[in-house]
Amino acid sequence: MNNTNTPKTLNKQKWYLIDAKNQTLGRMSTHIAKLIRGKYETTYTPHINPKIHIIIINAQDIIVTGQKKYHKKYIKHSGKPGSLKIENFANLNRRIPTRIIEHSIKGMLPKNKLGKQLFKQINVYKNEQHPHIAQKPKTITINL
Repeated sequence: MNNTNTPKTLNKQKWYLIDAKNQTLGRMSTHIAKLIRGKYETTYTPHINPKIHIIIINAQDIIVTGQKKYHKKYIKHSGKPGSLKIENFANLNRRIPTRIIEHSIKGMLPKNKLGKQLFKQINVYKNEQHPHIAQKPKTITINL
């Protein structure tokens, strides 16, 4: 008979602060996706939410390599005829810079209930101000 042991330390919430200034979009997103899943924890379990919250600041200062700034497209469609909207990276970064990071990380999370829960634990902000100072987040530097 097999028993599944769940670790007792999963009830604690952890808060991390990541500065996106001069970070490469894809490399930073993969690091954050692994961190939010709890893959860097010793108690990693694929089907359990590790209750890790991530705050990302300076989203407007993210960089992409090559010509992606002009060629990368973000497409949305409401389902109604004639409602297809296509926008490139530079315009979206000028208008809503937080959506670029959210879109990148969301694509790297599981496509199920757990993925939706994990995505709600990510907070992205355009500049350095954020309302989560009371949680005392631990600052993480991503050296890529």
